[in-house]
Amino acid sequence: MITLYGTPVSGNACKVRLLLGLIGLEFEEVDVDLMAGENRTGSFLALNPRGQVPVLVDGEVTVWDSQAILVYLARRYGEAWLPADPAPMAEVMQWLAVSENELLFGLARARAVLRFGRDFDLASCQTYGRAGLKVLEQRLAENDWLAAGRPTIADLACMPYAALSHMGGISLDDHPAVRAWIDRIRALPGFIAMEGM
Repeated sequence: MITLYGTPVSGNACKVRLLLGLIGLEFEEVDVDLMAGENRTGSFLALNPRGQVPVLVDGEVTVWDSQAILVYLARRYGEAWLPADPAPMAEVMQWLAVSENELLFGLARARAVLRFGRDFDLASCQTYGRAGLKVLEQRLAENDWLAAGRPTIADLACMPYAALSHMGGISLDDHPAVRAWIDRIRALPGFIAMEGM
């Protein structure tokens, strides 16, 4: 049985939950109470020395970091989600980089300020997040999907924080292609939503 350690409000855990649902894999989810410091206990740090969610345990294999988990699951259970050919694989990796830069340091951190009271510079986060949305909009204005001409882990890595951007005070009103893309992902069989989407 696959076990996902996460929390319902984590966009990074949502990425993994999405892929598990879309592949159709059964899994158990363990809610890690970050506010109570459960991610700093010895037992959790044995799973992830960084003390972060998500963490995936699949038999003898433990993987932490949402991007690494997406790659692992795609390679092990759903190869269509991560192309093996070098050019489309590189395309996927480019968007994984966007998800871990503009979308994380922009959209996710803006949400963290307004939703969780985190001490980031809101204006800077929003500016960075809007730059990420602009890049997404440009790509999605001419493509249904971010990479390989089909849904991949690139879409799943980028979608949660884009869909939650309103929680960081960033509207998608000027991003019709991003909104349409979010709707396409929501329509995929096995889609699992999270609060705020």
